[in-house]
Amino acid sequence: MKIMLKRFLAVGALMISLCSCDVISNLPQTYGTITQTEAAQGIREALDQGVGKGIGFLNKTDGFFGSQAYKLFLPKEAQKIEDVLRQVGFASLVDKTILQINRAAEDAVGFARPIFFDAIKQMTIADAINIIKGPRDAATEYFRQKTTEKLIAAFLPVVKSSLDKFSATKYYGDLINTYNSFPTTLNKLNPDLNSYVVSKAVDALFDQVAQEEVNIRNNPLARTTQILKKVFGWANKS
Repeated sequence: MKIMLKRFLAVGALMISLCSCDVISNLPQTYGTITQTEAAQGIREALDQGVGKGIGFLNKTDGFFGSQAYKLFLPKEAQKIEDVLRQVGFASLVDKTILQINRAAEDAVGFARPIFFDAIKQMTIADAINIIKGPRDAATEYFRQKTTEKLIAAFLPVVKSSLDKFSATKYYGDLINTYNSFPTTLNKLNPDLNSYVVSKAVDALFDQVAQEEVNIRNNPLARTTQILKKVFGWANKS
């Protein structure tokens, strides 16, 4: 009887052990005290918070125009004509064009949130743990690499609308046409203003996102949700 009881207990212990292993294998993969899923969620929330802060900073009067870091000038291909036009009496047209380009950029970024949020939501994060433990702007750089082309394509119509709304397209057209009409102009110019402004606006937003990611990593008070507190708190301790 004792032998039978020992065998029964041994079989029972083996079954419990196997079941436990099966349950563990089906649990989310954990790293210390956070899971890969939590790390991915933390990255998305950090990026979204950065986009929100960036829009708040840029989507206002002089958000671009009054910033040494983000002020837009003429596209590179058109910059060579600025001095020529200023010297022959068109300084006010140059200044007005630059001002309205910046006003259009300031307006356009106000419509960026859903575009960026959709990109963040759809982003597949294959190695969230390493991103969390990576350099201080690792999440932003990952986001930039994975989504820039799609963001530019989605943002282009918004920027075009803002450029038209603030007459930047008109002033820019007048500027280019004035230069092209000079008898001495052999090579006519027609730089793409829309693509230039989109690129600069997206770069400015990414820069703001990167700054906020650094803030979240370094400053516990910047972690405004429980998942941010958990994920980046873990990253600082690990």
